[in-house]
Amino acid sequence: MEATLTDCVHHSLRHLMYRNAIFMCERLCAEFPSETNMQLLAGCFLHNNQAYAAYRILKGTQMAQSRYLFAISCFQMDLLHEAEAALCPPNEPGAEIPNGASGHYLLGLIYRYTDRRRSAIQHFQQALSLDPLMWCAYEELCVLGAAEDASSVFGEAAVLCIQKQYLNHRSENLQTSNDDMNSASSRNSNSDDVRTRQSKHTQSNNLRDIPTNYHGAVNLGGAGSQTVNGGSNISFYNTPSPVAAQNLQLSAIAPPPLCRNTQQNGSSLNSLGSDSCSRSTINSIIQAPRRKFVDEGKLRKISGRLFSDSGPRRSSRLAGEAGGNTNVSAAGAANNGATNSTKYLGSSKMNSITFRSVAVRKGQSFANENVDEGIQNEAYDDSRSNASLSISSSSPSSDNRTLEQGAPKSVGGSLTSDAKIINGASEILCLLRILGEGYRLSCLFRCQDALDVYLKLPYKHYNTGWVLSQVGKVYFELVDYLEADRAFSLARHASPHSLEGMDVYSTVLYHLKEDMKLSYLAQELISTDRLAPQSWCAMGNCYSLQKDHETALKNFQRAVQLNPRFAYAHTLCGHEYVALEDFENGIKSYQSALRVDSRHYNSWYGLGMIYLKQEKLEFSEHHFRMAFQINPRSSVVMSYLGTSLHALQRSEDAMMMMEKAILADKKNPLPMYQKANILVSLERFDEALQVLEELKEYAPRESSVYALMGNIYKRRYMHDKAMLHFGIALDLKPSAADVATIKAAIEKLLVPDEIEDNL
Repeated sequence: MEATLTDCVHHSLRHLMYRNAIFMCERLCAEFPSETNMQLLAGCFLHNNQAYAAYRILKGTQMAQSRYLFAISCFQMDLLHEAEAALCPPNEPGAEIPNGASGHYLLGLIYRYTDRRRSAIQHFQQALSLDPLMWCAYEELCVLGAAEDASSVFGEAAVLCIQKQYLNHRSENLQTSNDDMNSASSRNSNSDDVRTRQSKHTQSNNLRDIPTNYHGAVNLGGAGSQTVNGGSNISFYNTPSPVAAQNLQLSAIAPPPLCRNTQQNGSSLNSLGSDSCSRSTINSIIQAPRRKFVDEGKLRKISGRLFSDSGPRRSSRLAGEAGGNTNVSAAGAANNGATNSTKYLGSSKMNSITFRSVAVRKGQSFANENVDEGIQNEAYDDSRSNASLSISSSSPSSDNRTLEQGAPKSVGGSLTSDAKIINGASEILCLLRILGEGYRLSCLFRCQDALDVYLKLPYKHYNTGWVLSQVGKVYFELVDYLEADRAFSLARHASPHSLEGMDVYSTVLYHLKEDMKLSYLAQELISTDRLAPQSWCAMGNCYSLQKDHETALKNFQRAVQLNPRFAYAHTLCGHEYVALEDFENGIKSYQSALRVDSRHYNSWYGLGMIYLKQEKLEFSEHHFRMAFQINPRSSVVMSYLGTSLHALQRSEDAMMMMEKAILADKKNPLPMYQKANILVSLERFDEALQVLEELKEYAPRESSVYALMGNIYKRRYMHDKAMLHFGIALDLKPSAADVATIKAAIEKLLVPDEIEDNL
C-alpha cells in the first residue's frame, strides 16, 4: 500500500495534479507516518505554492532533506534567519549543507538578501564548483559584480567535474541494482528450495534443470508481479504462458504447477504489457526451438532486468515501465550486440546531464522519478547483464558462454557513452561560455562588448526570448531606445509567453512616448499573468506617461506587493514619489531597492537627484559617485555628477566629468548643456555659445538651449539676439516653470545686471 500511494503521489506531481498529490500524500502520511513521507507531503505543498503548510509540517525535523525543504519554505515566507538556521544548524557548526549545490545556492541567496555579500559570493561559487551547470548561481554572481570570466567557470575543469559526477552516479546505480538483485535472488532461491522439497515425486536428474528454467519463470512472475502490484493479491487468467511452453519443449520435464503459470502470465501482463517488440521476442522463442541457448540467454537477460527493478527502492509503476523498456533493449542486444544500446544512449546527449542536475537539485525524496533514459538505461543494462550471469550459474555451460560474449559489448557501449557524455558536456559548456560572458559584461555595463559576445551565438539561440531580452536591456543602457524597442519586439515575437525584461521594455516605450504601444503591451502582460510584477510595472509606466502619477504609483506598489525582491519596482515607486514631490517616501523607496540589490545604480541616481533638489550637495555628490562606480559608462550619471560637483564650486572637476559624459554618448544633449552652463558661470561666453550652437544640431527643439543662449546674449548686451532666442524658446512650448523663467528674463532684458542682482 505504501508503494502504491507513493507512486500515485509521484505520478500526480509529474502531471501537475497538485491537489490530488496532496490528498493522496495525506493518506500516505496517515497510514505510514515517517519523516520521509512528510518530506513528500511538504514537497507537494511547495509545488502548490503553499509554503506556509510545508513550514508547519517540517518544523523541528532533522533529516538533511527535511531541513532543505524547510529552508525553502522559510525563504519563500521571508523568514531568512530561520532558513539559515535550517541549512546551518547553530549547534552543528561543521554540518554539511544539504543537497550540495542547491543548498549552497539557497544559502547564497539568504546571505545576499541579509546584506552579507562576501559570504553570498562564496556560496554561489561553491554551488558552481559542485554543479557547473547551475546557471542561476552564475547569474547571481554577475548581479553581485563578482563573476569570474565565463571561460574559466565553464572551462575544462567543468567538463571533468561533469564526467566525474556522471561516473559516480553510474556506479551508485550499479551498486543499487546489484543490492536489489541480490536481495531479491535470495528470496527467490528460498522459495525455490521450498517448492523443491514439496515436489518429492520429481526425479533427481530433472531437479538440476528446474532452477535454470524456473529462474526465468520466477523473475517474470513472482518478483515482477509483486513489485508491480505493490504486494496486493490480484488474480489473472490461467492461460499457460508461452515461456512455460518453451521450457516444456526444451527440457522435456513435467510442466510446472498451474499456480506458477498464473504468476508468470500475470507478470507478462504487468511487466511486458502490450509492447509489440516483447511479443515478437517471445514468439520467436516458440517458433525457433533450435536456438535453445541464445533464447534462454535472452530469457535470463530479460528476467535479470525485471529482477533488478523489483527492489524496495523502486516504485511499483516505474518497475513496470522499466520492464517494458528493458525488454525491448534486451531483444535488440541479443540480435545486434551492444549497438542498439549505444545508439539509444546517443540519441539524446542531454538526457544524462538533465537527469543528473535534477537529481542534485531536487534531493533524495524526489529522486524516485522516471530514470529510464540516457545513462540510466546504460547503467541498468550493465548491472542486469551481470545479474543474469550470477543467476544462471547453474545453467549449462553453453548458456554461460552466450552471456559472457554479450558482456564485453555492454562495457564497450558504456565506454562509448562516456565519450558522448564528455562531448555533450563540452558542447553545453561552450554555449554557456558565450551566454555567461555576455551576461557578465552586461551586468558590468560594458554594453558594446556584451553585444559583440551575444552576436557569436548560433542563430537558433540568439533568436530566443531570453537572449533578445538581454540585447534589449543592453541597448536600453546605451540609451538607444529605437534599437531596444526592436530587440524587445523580436523577443515578444519569439516568446510571447515570457515576461523576461518586459518591465524594461515598458520603460523604453515610455521614453519613446509610444503611448499606444505601451498601453497595448500593458494589457497583454496583464492578460498573460496578472500576478507578475513586470505586468504592473508596464501598467504603471502607461499611467505615468499620461501624467497620472498617483495611479502609476498604485500600480508600482502592486508590483512591490507581488514580489518585494523586485528592485526595479521599488525604483519606479521612487520616481513617482519624486514626480509628486514626496521626497521622504521617495528616499524610502530607493533605499528599499538598494536593500534588494546594492548594485541597482538607478536607485543611487534617484537618491542623488533628490538630494540635489534639496540642495544637500555633499549627499548628492556621494550618491551620484556610487552610481558612477557601478556604471562608469552612463552619460546621464556622469552629467549629474558633474552638476553636483559644479554646485560644490569644483568647476574644474565638473568640466572633466562633462567631457567624459560627452565622449560616452555624443547623442546625449544633457552633458553638452551642462558644460555650457559651467562655461557661462566661468564667464567663458564664446566657448559656451560654441557648445550651444553644436547642441542645436542634436536637439533642435529643446527650449532650454535657446533660453540659455538668450541669457548669454543678454549678459553680452546683445539685446536683439537675446529677444530672438527668448521668443524661440517660448514658441517651443516649454514647461510652465520654464515659461515663467523665460518671461521674467524678457521683462528684465533692459535692466543692467548690477541692478538685477540687487533686485
